Amino acid sequence: MKVYFDNAATTRLDQEVLEAMLPLMTEQFGNPSSIHGHGRAVRSAIERARKSVAGLLNAAPAEIFFTSGGTEADNTAIRCSIETFGLTHAITSPVEHHAVLHTLQHLHKHGQIQLSLVRLDEKGSVDMEHLEELLRANPRSLVSLMHGNNEIGNLLDLDAVGALCEQYDAIFHSDTVQTMGHYAHDVQQLKTHFIVGAAHKFHGPKGVGFLYVRPGTRIEPFVHGGSQERNMRGGTENVYGIVGLAKALEIAYRDMESHRQHILSLKEYMIGQLRQHIEGVTFNGRSAEPDQSLYTVLSVSLPPSDLNDMLLFNLDIAGISVSGGSACSSGTDVGSHVLGALGIAAERGNIRFSFGKYNTREEVDYAITTLADLYKKEGVLK
Repeated sequence: MKVYFDNAATTRLDQEVLEAMLPLMTEQFGNPSSIHGHGRAVRSAIERARKSVAGLLNAAPAEIFFTSGGTEADNTAIRCSIETFGLTHAITSPVEHHAVLHTLQHLHKHGQIQLSLVRLDEKGSVDMEHLEELLRANPRSLVSLMHGNNEIGNLLDLDAVGALCEQYDAIFHSDTVQTMGHYAHDVQQLKTHFIVGAAHKFHGPKGVGFLYVRPGTRIEPFVHGGSQERNMRGGTENVYGIVGLAKALEIAYRDMESHRQHILSLKEYMIGQLRQHIEGVTFNGRSAEPDQSLYTVLSVSLPPSDLNDMLLFNLDIAGISVSGGSACSSGTDVGSHVLGALGIAAERGNIRFSFGKYNTREEVDYAITTLADLYKKEGVLK
């Protein structure tokens, strides 16, 4: 049996999305910057996609800028807001995605900003009192805090953080890669200046994403070399990726409630089965708290065992694809900075199960049985 429980890393392309992309790969091949008919047809496809994405977010089309993915969108928001507005201080957390954390650490190292890390509670949630202390001492900062943590699933209260940022005249960027397409975002209600999306996290193609920029928050370009994206990002557009992104987001919003119910039921079922069959299992962060975490992510901490060093390898042999932490660093020997920040014991085995709309209860049963059998062979379980 082949089971894919790594949807926080990437998702399977939806057939409807592929069908929307195919004409842009074959028949409509013009350069969207060209003024002839072939080019104009493709330009129209891009602008229809922009209008679609904007409509789903309750934004204006002029507020949506297409990028190569979430990492570029995060870098654009961070680097360009610091440069454009002359910001000298930034606030983030130690459990951010590396697209944010490494970018800010680089700018700090090279003297472009001073960087403060907000404290977390024992489960990895932002200490709001400390965030306000940092803002009170450093008004007009850049605050970059992710909406949903890609490893432990913790959700941030965007409204509360946005209100604090507004009070202290701060610029608020939130990495919404893990929540885009899974939660409804209404930018008229949010107090964020920037949010982002990556199509491959919601059953769209890889290599394409977008940045939302709040009106009045005009920033300088990140990529120079052309007038594309209204002079905000040089380079010929990834046309079929953009069309695929818009279609995938449209499907995600159309089916959001039914998918949420299905995926949440799988997550809750797996929590119950793990507690029943794996003695000593615990859950990292707030991932086992449905109202406080992504319904798509479950971060599991397994009992100490010699098996744990080879746990992901053994699951892979059994046909089960999961992650041991952040998938963006998979293939390296570096431990998870998120689990390290939470003080998770190194001898425990840690798995991130992340669910999608194509997963089934039978796949959960197979994963639980496989895990239990592995620990029984090691003598950890009876």
